[in-house]
Amino acid sequence: MSHRVRLRPWQKEALERLDGAAGQDFLTVATPGAGKTTFALTAAIRRLAAPGGPRRLVVVAPTAHLKRQWAAAALGFGMHLDHEWTPAEGDLPGDMHGLVTTYQQVAGCAPVMARLVAGAMVIFDEIHHAGDDRAWGTAVRAAFEGAAMRLSLSGTPFRSDTLSIPFLRYELDEARPDYEYGYGDALSAGRVVRPVYFPRTGGHMEWSAPDGSTWEASFDDALDPVRANQRLRAALSLDGDWLPSVLRSAHERLTAIRRSHPQAGGLVIATDLDHARGIADALAWRHGVQPVLATSDDPSASDRIAAFARSEDPWLVAVRMVSEGVDIPRLRVGVYATTTTTELFFRQAVGRLVRWTPGVPDQKAYLFIPDDARLRGWAHRIAEARRHSLRRDTAPRPEADPAELDELREEAVRDAEQLSLFAVISAVATDTHELPGGGAEAAGSHDTDHDEDLVVELPSLSGGPSAFPGSPAAALARHTDVPPPGPLLTRRERKSRLRVANAEMARALVHKTGWSHAKVNSELNRLAGVGKVTEATLEQLERRLRQAEHWYRRL
Repeated sequence: MSHRVRLRPWQKEALERLDGAAGQDFLTVATPGAGKTTFALTAAIRRLAAPGGPRRLVVVAPTAHLKRQWAAAALGFGMHLDHEWTPAEGDLPGDMHGLVTTYQQVAGCAPVMARLVAGAMVIFDEIHHAGDDRAWGTAVRAAFEGAAMRLSLSGTPFRSDTLSIPFLRYELDEARPDYEYGYGDALSAGRVVRPVYFPRTGGHMEWSAPDGSTWEASFDDALDPVRANQRLRAALSLDGDWLPSVLRSAHERLTAIRRSHPQAGGLVIATDLDHARGIADALAWRHGVQPVLATSDDPSASDRIAAFARSEDPWLVAVRMVSEGVDIPRLRVGVYATTTTTELFFRQAVGRLVRWTPGVPDQKAYLFIPDDARLRGWAHRIAEARRHSLRRDTAPRPEADPAELDELREEAVRDAEQLSLFAVISAVATDTHELPGGGAEAAGSHDTDHDEDLVVELPSLSGGPSAFPGSPAAALARHTDVPPPGPLLTRRERKSRLRVANAEMARALVHKTGWSHAKVNSELNRLAGVGKVTEATLEQLERRLRQAEHWYRRL
C-alpha cells in the first residue's frame, strides 16, 4: 500500500535540492510551522524504499517529549519508529523501521548507536542542540560517522559560538544551510504560518544588587550587561507589579481571541521552576483560571503538554520544555517571562505561536515581551519580515551595522552574583507598545489557497527485502501497514501492552505450574520462536500470548 502526502512548494523544492546534493550531509533551515517533519519523513521514506538505500532510519530529537511526536508523525507515513528504545534492549525488532532517540541519550550510548546506525539514514531535529555540551557533539560525531546519510534540521539560522557542531558547513562562524525557508517566505505563501505581533511593555525597576548597592532604571536607560540582566530579573519578579500587569494584559488579549477562537490557548515561558509555580499561582488567584504547569522535574510533564494541546484549557506555564519542536497549533498568546535573551531561544519561543490552524479566519498571534533592548532587537527583525511579507514589499532591506548586530547577538554576561543577595524593591509597568506597523495588515489577508501544493505518492516500505540484517521480510510486510487499534498508538505502544499481557500470563502460569519465572518465560519464548522479548516483533508477541493462554487453559 502506498501513501500520499501533500507537499508545499518549498518542501518539493527542498527535496529536489536534496536529491541533487553531493555528499552525505544536508542542512535544511525552515521556520517553525512550515512543515520540516513532513519534509524530512518524505525524504526518509523515499530513501529507505530505494534499491540500495539506507537500511533503517534514526531520528535524534532534543527532548523525550518530541521522541513520541516523531514516532506518531512517522506512523502516518507507514513507518514504525521505536521511541522507547534503550541500549539494554539490543538490536531493533524486525518489524521496526528505526528508532527515535535524544542527543542526551546518544551521549551515553555512542558505541551502541554506531553499530545500529551503520548504513542508516539519520535525521537530526534541531541540530544546534549537538552544540549544547561538548560531550554531546563528540558523541554525535562518534555515533553517526558511519551513517549512509545525515539530514539536519533547524527552525532558525544559528551560529557556532564556542562549540562547532558535527557534520555542518560553517562560514564566518555561522552554519550555512543547503536549503533555507524563512518566516517571511512562509507568510508570503499564505496559510502556512501566522503573523506574530510583539506588544512590548516598558517599566521602571528598583533593585538591590548583591554588592549592597541600590539601583533604579527604566528599559530606556542604557546599562552594562550585568545591570541589564538585573533590571530584567527585577521586572520579571512576582514581587513587583510589572509581571502581574503584563499577565493581566495577556489574559485579556487571550480572552478576546477566545470569543472567535474558543480553543485558543496561551503560553508563559518562565525563568525557572519556582518562577513557573509562582506564575501559575498568580494566574489562578488573580484571574480565576487554573493553568497547566509543565516542568522538567515532573515525569508526567510530556503527558501534560500533550493533554493541553488536545484540550481547551486557556494557559500553559513552562520553563524550557516547549521552547521548540512541540506542536500546539492553538497557542495564540505568549508571555516571554524568562531572563534568557539569546536570539536563538527568542526565535524558538516565537515558533510556538506561528503554527497555522485551518478554518480560523483571523490568526494573529501575540508575544508579550519586556521592552529590553535585546529582546526588542530580535522582535524587530521578525516584525520587519512580517511587515514586508504582508505588504508584499520586496524592496531590499538595508544592512544593519555589523558591530550593532554582534552586540545584539551576544548573550549578556552571566551573573556571577549570589541570587540570595539580589532583591527586587519595585517593578512598575509603564506603557505597552506594538512594534511599528503592528496594525497595518487586514485581518484574514492570508486566507488564500495553496494552489501550488502537490500531492505525492510515496513508495511502500513493505514490498522489498528486509530493511534490517537478520530480520524476516515477511514480518515486515505483514505489519508495515496494519493500522493502530487506537488514535496515535505507535507500534512500540502496542508492543508495550502486549508485553504487559505476556508478563501477566507468565505470572499466572508460575502460580499454576509451580515453575520459576525464568523457566516459564523460557518455555514461552521457545513455543513462540522468540529470542529476546525486547527484540520480538508484534507478531511474535501476539503468538507468545496465544501460546500462554493455550497453555493456561490446558492446566
